[in-house]
Amino acid sequence: MRIFPAVDILGGRCVQLVQGKRESATAYGDPLSCAHRWLNAGADALHVVNLDGAFGESAKNAELIRALVKDTGVEIELGGGIRSVEDGGRWLETGVTRIILSTLAIQQPESIRTLAQEFGSERVMAGVDARGGLVAIHGWQETAGDYIGWAKTFEQLGAGFLLYTNVDVEGLQKGIAAGPVRQLIGNVRIPVVVAGGVSGRADVATLREAGAYGAVLGSALYSGKINLSEALEESG
Repeated sequence: MRIFPAVDILGGRCVQLVQGKRESATAYGDPLSCAHRWLNAGADALHVVNLDGAFGESAKNAELIRALVKDTGVEIELGGGIRSVEDGGRWLETGVTRIILSTLAIQQPESIRTLAQEFGSERVMAGVDARGGLVAIHGWQETAGDYIGWAKTFEQLGAGFLLYTNVDVEGLQKGIAAGPVRQLIGNVRIPVVVAGGVSGRADVATLREAGAYGAVLGSALYSGKINLSEALEESG
């Protein structure tokens, strides 16, 4: 199972949010320095989110993210503010391994097919952000139907990966909710990366045993609650 340390970027700084709320941001310095911190500690993949893009400023941090992609040369999944097929194509052309389509995937599902046909399914990841079993969009402020149903639709449209984020536990550092993860993985055939609540070695073990392709480490990693080397060891 892959481990993806999060490098979330807001206003040019690496930050972590609680429950996706901008006002909750805790800053951890330069994004490139944070990326190298985790790579030097053994990680070989990164989960990068352009939070300014998620909050409506999609062009912000573009140069910084391009530099990060070029400088690190590792597996990178990138999300945040990708609001059109053109946006997605531009990001893929920077060399990121795959892009994450969330609100766009719900509002324009055919965007998945279009990008998958042009760039390959393996480079298109659909975001399944769920609150109480319902997909959450627009910064997690609205819901738009059953998360399992949407996950199946994304797979049928050609997404090569799914990113499942349990909004109910995201950023709280209190552990994962294993049931919804197992249910999702049991209903699709494509790889699933899990974010939200991964706070200890036991969470990593549970996700590995559930068959997850990867786990995103965010708030708990930056606060020191979870140790990267232990997570990597547990991931197998």
